[in-house]
Amino acid sequence: MQRILGAEPFLIADGAMGTYFTQITGEDSGAVERANLDRPELIQSIHAEYIAAGARLIRTNTFGASSLALGVPRDEAARILRAGVEIARRAALGTGVLVAASIGPVPELSPDGSLVDVQGEYRFLVDTLLQEGVEHFIFETFSSLEPLRDATAYLRERCPAAFILAQFATTPEGLSRKGVPNDRLVRELKALGTLDAYGFNCGAGPTHLLRTLQRLDLGNDLVSVMPNAGYPELVNERTIYHPNPAYFAERMRDIHRQGARVLGGCCGSTPAHIRALAELMGRSSAERVAFRVAEAAPVRPVAAPNPFAEKLKRGDFVVAVELDPPFDTDASKLLQGARRCLEAGVDLLTIADSPMARARVDSLAMAAKVQREVGIQTMPHVCCRDKNLNALKSGFLAGHIEGLRNLLAVTGDAIPAGDRAEIKAVFNLNSFRLIEFLAELNRGPFQGDPFLIGGALNLNAANRDAEVARMATKASRGATFFLTQPIYSQEVIDYLATMARPAGVKILGGILPLVSYRNAQFLNNEMPGIQVPQDFINRFHPEMPKDEAEAVGVELAGDVARRLRPHVDGFYFMTPFNRVEMVLQIMK
Repeated sequence: MQRILGAEPFLIADGAMGTYFTQITGEDSGAVERANLDRPELIQSIHAEYIAAGARLIRTNTFGASSLALGVPRDEAARILRAGVEIARRAALGTGVLVAASIGPVPELSPDGSLVDVQGEYRFLVDTLLQEGVEHFIFETFSSLEPLRDATAYLRERCPAAFILAQFATTPEGLSRKGVPNDRLVRELKALGTLDAYGFNCGAGPTHLLRTLQRLDLGNDLVSVMPNAGYPELVNERTIYHPNPAYFAERMRDIHRQGARVLGGCCGSTPAHIRALAELMGRSSAERVAFRVAEAAPVRPVAAPNPFAEKLKRGDFVVAVELDPPFDTDASKLLQGARRCLEAGVDLLTIADSPMARARVDSLAMAAKVQREVGIQTMPHVCCRDKNLNALKSGFLAGHIEGLRNLLAVTGDAIPAGDRAEIKAVFNLNSFRLIEFLAELNRGPFQGDPFLIGGALNLNAANRDAEVARMATKASRGATFFLTQPIYSQEVIDYLATMARPAGVKILGGILPLVSYRNAQFLNNEMPGIQVPQDFINRFHPEMPKDEAEAVGVELAGDVARRLRPHVDGFYFMTPFNRVEMVLQIMK
């Protein structure tokens, strides 16, 4: 603490780099780290403005300078990192101002939704900055503690004397962007043992961050607060923050009185904000007057019944049937099929989420409608392809209000290459992170009335052991049951019979009836994760009448189901072309 504060009661840091860069240049802030190489004089002048305004700590222009965030090779990212350190040091030379390396979150997914080596990237960032002699590090705008466990432990091991501050983005409701309550974040941060200080930045303006601090017991911790200037508006397709330096400074003085000792700004803040803060703090004794908000005990609603979850818990054999939502506004066929499933004793109706990346009716909305109007319990599939974290959370809140209590978390089919010019994938999360996010919501707003979380399991993959390991990872993050891809071969059934599974995990064996020779060939050759044995395909021929082909499909699926049943906890029937009667025949 003494290393950065000395005998002073507070330390004023700088404000935003990215949004101020945009304000000056009119360019997107995504170019700001590259400006270390392209426009070093401009970046140095921004640092100098903050120093002149009163900042005694400046952050290097390296927040988004990972190779994964920039989409560049590591050697180019290293040049940007080194330049960022050099520019900040030139600006601070002879002023006594501290320079801290800024490290932001590393993207957890590649543009196609696949996993990347996140921890390897953090280690690359740390190593590169340490080679430049950096002693102060600020990990900022994080949403959960997980990425920081290894990264800060690695930094502490490499440089025991380093000063490490971790800051988290928070919503006005007092949650991280991944739904982690701030009070739990603080508890876990303190237990981490690798940090010198912690704090909050971004996500909220100064008033909401003041309220966040009023709900926390900071004790004598070294806490930093660097809020946004406020909330932006879009003017002529540009993000604009209302100029409010005096207001910002007053709220920051109140934040200091709550116990924060490192004070700065994030998005929308400028040298004018820091100057107003420095001048106000210079005139004020700013004695600490901590004010705690008394929060009423939350009223927990009575949990909605979840017969499907109860059956799984008891060990009953269950049956789930999948129907695809329509492409248009006519849901009559799906509703009719749902009623037939209810009459047949199906335990759960699952609603797919735009399979093959072709837009259909929203799965959450469709599942809620079916459950409400038909009376059968439903489970929407939710994929990560089309919605960011905010949209996903909004949907989960709405689904919970509608009475949904089961969700299947999947990454989602990729958008075909030919459509990518017009349709953009989001992949803010993947299935692992989505399960983790849902589990966090179950500990928060859904506490006492949680979602039952399911995951997907592909035993048709070449490396089945790797798929089982993925299942174990998903289970560790909150999934309790798994639906397999369609199973046809005895080899897969034999593997399923002997494979190890996490304690308490339930598996529903996937069964997709074949309906024709063309359908069998299509599934075998064009659908990822599905393998149809040649002897199954040979049971069909191209000129086979529809009724005869369906009968063969029912017979084959029934045979698979009989061989599969001893090794699974239930069946997961995928209904081909919403032909519910085929599934009901197999059930009989």
